[in-house]
Amino acid sequence: MPHSIDDQLIALSRRSERILSEHDLRAKLKRSHETGKPLRIKLGMDPTAPDVTLGHAVPLGIVRQFQEWGHKAVIIIGDYTARVGDPSGRNSTRPVLSGEQIDANAKTYVTQVGKILLTGPEHLEVRYNGEWLAKMNLVEIIKLASRKTVAQIMTREDFATRYKDGVDIRLHEILYPLLQGWDSVCIDADVEMGGSDQLFNNLVGREFQKEENPGDPLAGQVVIVTPLLVGTDGHVKMSKSKGNYIGVTDAPGEMFGKIMSLPDGLMESYYTLLTDLPEAEFKELIAQKPRDAKIKLAKHLIAWLHSSPDAEAAEAAFIKQFVKKDVPDDMPEFSVGVGPHKIAPLLVAAHLAVSNGEAIRKVKEGAVYFDGEKVVDFQKEFSMVKPAVVKLGRKYARLLP
Repeated sequence: MPHSIDDQLIALSRRSERILSEHDLRAKLKRSHETGKPLRIKLGMDPTAPDVTLGHAVPLGIVRQFQEWGHKAVIIIGDYTARVGDPSGRNSTRPVLSGEQIDANAKTYVTQVGKILLTGPEHLEVRYNGEWLAKMNLVEIIKLASRKTVAQIMTREDFATRYKDGVDIRLHEILYPLLQGWDSVCIDADVEMGGSDQLFNNLVGREFQKEENPGDPLAGQVVIVTPLLVGTDGHVKMSKSKGNYIGVTDAPGEMFGKIMSLPDGLMESYYTLLTDLPEAEFKELIAQKPRDAKIKLAKHLIAWLHSSPDAEAAEAAFIKQFVKKDVPDDMPEFSVGVGPHKIAPLLVAAHLAVSNGEAIRKVKEGAVYFDGEKVVDFQKEFSMVKPAVVKLGRKYARLLP
């Protein structure tokens, strides 16, 4: 564990895209060392879906580093801001979730972050921002809104792009960064973590804190943002709404399969952002044996989030199923009738796709097999005269007539 401030900053730099400002962080770390008072490291998470992903694990990994250096993590579960919807990185307005959906998702988050963070009360504080935001009346919200101009809000890249493209920006979306910034004031954050798409929101919190404490030169939180982890599709950031994510609670076998399906070009960023393995070690392996690099990464992450025996078992199952071309004995079975059927509704009936549109897209990507034969024509019809095995990606189902 790094002991000097210089060593700590070097350790942070591996996963950090920007630190605003490094000067302030040095000063806060120095003051914490002198006073013995731990820093409060904030990370906000809106429970818009039930899964915490490897994308979340990147900033959570830095939070864990701070915990190991003696500081306290403050996880903000955005049960209230989720009702507004974070516009960060969005090219359209988020759908509004019900309170019941948000509350159900929020309950799972606390357990899931425990896979990465130290959870003792001296290390972790979990807060729900409805605790203070739900109590604000209309006058207080208007006063908060008066502290930012429309021009300042429109400097956000996502808002500027949507405005230029003629895509609606709803008034409630403009309020979101103000509410997230106010969270930092309410919990007295010293550092706020987030992905790079959270930079604007996090800086609002820094500015609010400076305004609330004009006499303290270190009043504003330090903002640390991390690169965005690209999802399993290899194109855009890992996102629950896009379905291209790996969850920290995914079953070991499912996690292993997803990692093995990642494009080779993602390996270096995954190793850098999700492990502490030396760069020279994994860069050479990626260059010379990319498949072995994926196996090593999959086992490393499964051992971290589950256990070493789970990692070994997942590797053995993968080799049996995909390297030796074995079809698993146990798979879910679904009665679909004799037909004829097109492949898309069969995949939906087998719970391998959530919609005909997704199923057709997977056929076009070459990810669908019917009884061992790749399906290339989504219009082709299949008659079920006997049981058949359908496969999408790494998942199987048995269809019964």
